[in-house]
Amino acid sequence: MASVPEQLSTIAPAGEASKALAAQWRRLIRAATFIAVLTSPIPFLFFYFQQDWPLGWAIVVTFLLIIAYRGLLDVALRRLIPWPSLFANDEQKLRDEDVVNRRRAWFWSKRWRLVYLIVLFITICYVAVLLVPGGDHTWWGTATGMVDWVKEQLQNPAVAGYVVILPMLFLVNFLILFGPLMIMGITQIQAFEPGDADWGVKLEDVRGQAEAKEEVRKIVSLWQSGEAFEKAGGKRERGILFLGPPGTGKTMLSKAVATGFNCPFVSIPGSGFAQSFIGMDAVIVRYLAWKAKRLARKWGGQCIVFIDEIDAVGMRRQSLGPAAGHATPLPATRFEELAFYGPNGSLTASGDLILETRAWRDRLFEVRAPQRKATFLGRIVNQMPVPGMGGQGQLALNQLLVVMDGIGNPPYMKKMRRNWLNTFLDSTYVFPRRIGRVSLRLPRARPRNEQIYFIGACNVPIDSLDPALTRPGRLGRHVWFRTPTKQDRLDIFDLYIDKVSHSEALDERRRRDEIARVTNGYSPAMIEQVCSMALTIAHHDGRPAFDFEDLFEAMTTVESGTAINVEYVPDETRAVAIHEAGHAVASHVYMKDVESTRLSIRMRGQSLGHHQALEKEERFSKWRSEQMAALVWTLGAMAAERVFYDENSTGVGGDVQSATARAAFMVGASAMGPEYVELNGGSDDDATSEARAKIMKRFEEIGIQIMNRTNGGPFAHDATSSALNDHDKRKAAAQILGQAYVKAYNLVRQNKDAVSKIADVVVARREIYGDELLDLLRNANLTEPTIDYTEEAVWPKL
Repeated sequence: MASVPEQLSTIAPAGEASKALAAQWRRLIRAATFIAVLTSPIPFLFFYFQQDWPLGWAIVVTFLLIIAYRGLLDVALRRLIPWPSLFANDEQKLRDEDVVNRRRAWFWSKRWRLVYLIVLFITICYVAVLLVPGGDHTWWGTATGMVDWVKEQLQNPAVAGYVVILPMLFLVNFLILFGPLMIMGITQIQAFEPGDADWGVKLEDVRGQAEAKEEVRKIVSLWQSGEAFEKAGGKRERGILFLGPPGTGKTMLSKAVATGFNCPFVSIPGSGFAQSFIGMDAVIVRYLAWKAKRLARKWGGQCIVFIDEIDAVGMRRQSLGPAAGHATPLPATRFEELAFYGPNGSLTASGDLILETRAWRDRLFEVRAPQRKATFLGRIVNQMPVPGMGGQGQLALNQLLVVMDGIGNPPYMKKMRRNWLNTFLDSTYVFPRRIGRVSLRLPRARPRNEQIYFIGACNVPIDSLDPALTRPGRLGRHVWFRTPTKQDRLDIFDLYIDKVSHSEALDERRRRDEIARVTNGYSPAMIEQVCSMALTIAHHDGRPAFDFEDLFEAMTTVESGTAINVEYVPDETRAVAIHEAGHAVASHVYMKDVESTRLSIRMRGQSLGHHQALEKEERFSKWRSEQMAALVWTLGAMAAERVFYDENSTGVGGDVQSATARAAFMVGASAMGPEYVELNGGSDDDATSEARAKIMKRFEEIGIQIMNRTNGGPFAHDATSSALNDHDKRKAAAQILGQAYVKAYNLVRQNKDAVSKIADVVVARREIYGDELLDLLRNANLTEPTIDYTEEAVWPKL
C-alpha cells in the first residue's frame, strides 16, 4: 500500500498550514536577499581594484550581478521547496506577495535559461577552436570573437536584407491567406493572468448551488495543491463538466473559480472553434493549448481553460450513432411535458393557471435555453466530408480530445533531440551505454510540470455529448446545477437585495421568505434584474430606496412585460374575478401540499388574469389523490361561473383542455381510474350496485360534456390520444372529469359567500401576492363539502 512518508504543509489548500508556509517563504526570501547583499562587496572589489574599472561601471555591473544572483536563488528555491496554496484565501497581502514572487521566478528563470544556452554555445565553440592550430585558446576570446563576427556580417547590406526580407515575405503571405480568419478565431480566446482582471465574483457570491459549489471547491483544491493526494496514490481530475439549464450559475461559478484560484485563466466559447477552412479549427485548438501551457509555465505550472457552451464543439459524432434511449422520441412521463404554454409555463392555453413544481421549473429553464443555429461557415467545418475520415470533419473535437490526452506528454522537440543523440551514440558502436553505475546516455525526456485543467459548461443532456469527451481523464467529473428552488431563491435574494438600497421592511426574514415564494421559476439573472428594476422604479418616483410594492411591480414587468390596465366592462371584471377566485378557492381547499402565491385580473398577453401556486416541498411523483385535487383546481373556475351565473363563458376553454389532458394522462399513462363511490354505509347489495352504476353514468355524462374534443396541443401525444380514442379509457377519463367537476361545483356552492368576498377584493386590488393572498384565503373560512351523491342538489346542471 502506498504511504505518505512525511506530512506536507500544502495538504490544507486554504487553511492555517498555507498561511504558515507563506510566512516561512517570506522569511526565506528575506534571508536570500540578505545573503545577496552581504556578498555584494566581493564583485565590486574585483571590478574596481582588480580590473581597474571606473567607479560607475563597477557599481552598475555589481548591482546587476546582485539582482541576477538573487533571481538565481529564487529559481533554485522554487524548484526545491513547494509553494503555498492561497486558493480562496481572503488575506490580500499574502496573495499579492504570491503574485510578485511568481513573476520574479518566471522572469529570472527565462534569463538564466538564456544565459545557460549562451554559455553552452560559446563553450562548444571554444572546444572547437581548441582543435584549430593558432586560434585564440581563451574562452573569453572565443566569446568576443563571435560577437565581432556577428557585427561584421550585419554590416553587410546583402546579409541584412536577407535577414529582414525573407521572414517578412513568409509572414505577409501567411497573413494574406489565413490572417483575418485566424485573428477572428484567436481573438475569442481570452487569457487572464492573476491580477489582470477582477470579475467581482467570489465563491461566496455564487448562491443557490451549495452542492455544486462544494463539489467544485473540493476539485479545485486538489488542482492547486494536491501533491500529498498524489503521493498517497490519488490522481487529480483533469476536467470538470458543468451541466444544467441556462441561467443556473455555471459561468458565474467559473468566474468565481478564476478569481479565487491564483493561476491564469483562459476562456473560449464553443462556437469559437468554428472556422471557414477545414483544419483551421484544429489550429485554434492547438493555439489554445499552447497559450495555456505558456501561461502555466509562467505562473507556477497551472492554468484553467474554460469552454462555455462546449456542446457547440463536443456533440456526439455521427459515426457513434444516437445516444442510448434517444433513437426514438420517448413518451411523456410528466404532465408538464404535455401542458406547458407561454413563457411562464402555464398549464392552460389561456395562461391563467401556473403551478411551480420541480418538473415545471426544469421545463421552464429548458424552454428559456437559446436555440443556437449553426452558421454557414460552421456547417462547412463540421459537416463537410473529408477524405479518409468517413464523412464527418469534427476536426476541432478530435484535436481537443488529443490535446486533453497530450497535456502531460514530454515536449516533442526535447524528446526528439534526446532520442536522436542516444540513437547516434548507439550507432557508433564505440560509446558503451553504461560504465559501472554511470549512464552515458541522456535520460528519457520527462513530461513537463504544467497542469492544464479544463472546465466545460453546457445545457444539453450529457448523453448528447461525445462519450470520449466526458469519460474519466478528460471531462470526467460532472457537476449538476439544479434550477433554483424556493430556498435557493431566498439565498440569492439575500445577496442581491443587500447590494442595492431598499427599505428596512425588506430585511425581515418573513418578508424575504415571501418574496422567494412568489418568484416562481426565477433564475439568478432574473433576480438581479428584478432588484435593479425595483430601484429604478423607486428612483423614478423620487425615492432613494425601493420597497415591497416596487419589487412586485418589477416582477410583473420582467415576467410578462408591462401589465395592460384594460378597463373591463364592470360585469366582465367581476366575472374574471369570480373565475380566478374559483381557481384559488379550489387550490386552497383540496391541494394540501400547495400554497397560493398570486391572484390577478390584470391582463398580460392573452391572459385576462391568472392564479399562481407553489408546491411546498420538492416532489418527484404524484399520488392519484393529488392529481384529482389538481383537476378540481383546474375546473374550479368553470364551477364558479356555473354557480354564480348558471352558465360558463368561453374563458374556460383553456381549463377544459388542460383538465381533459390530465384526466386522459391519469388513465392512459398512470393506470388511475375514477374514485370508488361509497353508498349506504359501504354495503354492496344489488340495489347499491345499481345506484352506484347510475352515479358513475352521471359522472360520465358530465365529463363527456366537459371533455375537450379539439386536435393539437397535448392530444397529439400517445398517452392522451390513445386514452381518448379507446372507448373504455375514454369512459374512465370522463368519469374522472365528472367527479372532479362535481367536487368543484359543490365547493363553490357551499362557500358561495366567501368566494364572492374574495372576488370583491380582487376587483378592488387587481392583483394580490404572497402572504396577503394566503391571509385572504385563510380568513375566508372555506370548508370542504361533504357530498351525498344520492341528493339531486349536488349535481350541476350543464
